[in-house]
This record gives sequence, C-alpha cells and structure tokens, in this order.
Amino acid sequence: MKKGIVVLILILSLAGFAGLKLHLDTIPRARVPGASILYLPSGRFLQYMSLGNRPLMADLIYLWAIQYFSNTAVAGRYDHMEHVFSIIAELDPRYLDPYQIGAMIAGSDARDMEKAFRILDLGLEKNPDQWIFPWEAGHYALMQLKDYKLARTYFKKAMEIPGSPPVARRLYANAATELSDYPTALRNWLEIYQTTDDARVKKIATNHIYRVNAAIHIESLTKAVAAFRERFSRSPEGLAELVTAGLVDALPRDLDGNDYVYDTTTGEITTAVPWWKR
Repeated sequence: MKKGIVVLILILSLAGFAGLKLHLDTIPRARVPGASILYLPSGRFLQYMSLGNRPLMADLIYLWAIQYFSNTAVAGRYDHMEHVFSIIAELDPRYLDPYQIGAMIAGSDARDMEKAFRILDLGLEKNPDQWIFPWEAGHYALMQLKDYKLARTYFKKAMEIPGSPPVARRLYANAATELSDYPTALRNWLEIYQTTDDARVKKIATNHIYRVNAAIHIESLTKAVAAFRERFSRSPEGLAELVTAGLVDALPRDLDGNDYVYDTTTGEITTAVPWWKR
C-alpha cells in the first residue's frame, strides 16, 4: 500500500514538472550572451573531472576563455577574469601562457591594470622561478601608468630571479633615476658598467652615470642658489658667488670636466651637453 502511494506521488510529481516545462517552453526568451560562464566549475572540481589529464583540461578552458573574452556581445565578460584564470592556474600552475595573455587582455582590452597585475602576481606566486611575470608587470607599470615606483618594485623582483636578462637591472636603475633616487640609480648603473663586456651597454651605462651624477650636482647647486636668494634677497650673478658666500666648498664639474651652465634669468642649472647627446 505504502509503495503504491510513493509511486503515485512520483508519477504526479513528474507530471507536474513536465507540465511546468511545457509551459515554460511557450514563453519566448532570448539567449543570454556569456551565460556559459555560470556553468564553469571550480578548479578543484575540474581536477577530478579531468581524470588525471589536468594540463589538457587547463588547455581546453584556456582556449574557451580566449573565445569568451573576445566576444564583444558579452557586456560584462571581464568581470570574472581572475576567477577563470585562477581555475587554469589551479589545474596547471606551470602553464605560463594564460597568465601573460590574461594580463594582456585585462590591461589592453578591459583597461583594468590592477586586474592585470593580480594575474601576473598569481603567475609569479605559482612560478617563483619565472622572471617573465615581474618583468612584464614592470613594463605595464612603466609604459601604461608611468608609475616608476611600482615599475622599480617589479623590476627589482625580476632581476633577483636567476636567468633574468641584464636589461632588468638597467630598467630598475632607470626607474630609480626617474624617482630621483640618485644613490640607488648611480650604484646600479656603476655595477652595470663594471660587469658588462658589451660596448653598447657600457655606453648606455656611461651616459646614465653622467646623467645621474649631474642630477646630484644640479640638485645641490639649486638648493645653494635658493639659500643665496634667501640670504641676500637676490639671485647670484654666477655660480662662483655660491663659493664666495660659503654655500658650497667648490663648484662641481660634470664627468666630462665641464662646468655647469647657470641661467641668471631663469635660475636654471644645466649641463653643458645634454646627456643623450654625449
């Protein structure tokens, strides 16, 4: 008796669901672009689904992701980028391309540099031996944001990883120069000059050493000129007056032995020859 009641309930339930389905099918509805992302399982679940073929599963999701994020019909397609690429990273942490391409999509297409940095940071977290991730993040910070502080941080990470290209140190030193961190910049450019056998790199290093050394001198002289104005209520007629007033012990010269040029009208102090024309 009880078994018959259970069967009857099941039959009625199925009939009810079937009727509801038929009714819903009569309601016109458009296909929602991007809805497929709702069905993307977590990386942990996909590990079991892959049956030991995790790299293959990661590759399939990566190929799907490229198509998905290229579909301009999906308005919010970039909203779940980090989730998608974290799934790929969980399946195959050593799969390097997705981190780089994901960051490129985030930075260039989505215009979200913070998201690009997080994807590259994930790549470095999973692959601490790969200098390419902080290297690319440094370039994004330098070229896209003009954020020299952030660029210096990333280039420092890159140059500390074995196998990184020597230019990483040059970029780090250049970022330090742009931040007016002259002692750090000078120390690194000197090290680059002393450790390379490449004549072209030596020339680049020499020019930057000249530039940084001059910047240190000009900064010091500019402060002395400001102190002179404050003391005498006028600008000095020449840099030699700074020595006479006891504001500097002696006038420095650039690395080529030239005196610095002082414009009495504007108060600007420059090198006799611009560093890029040496």
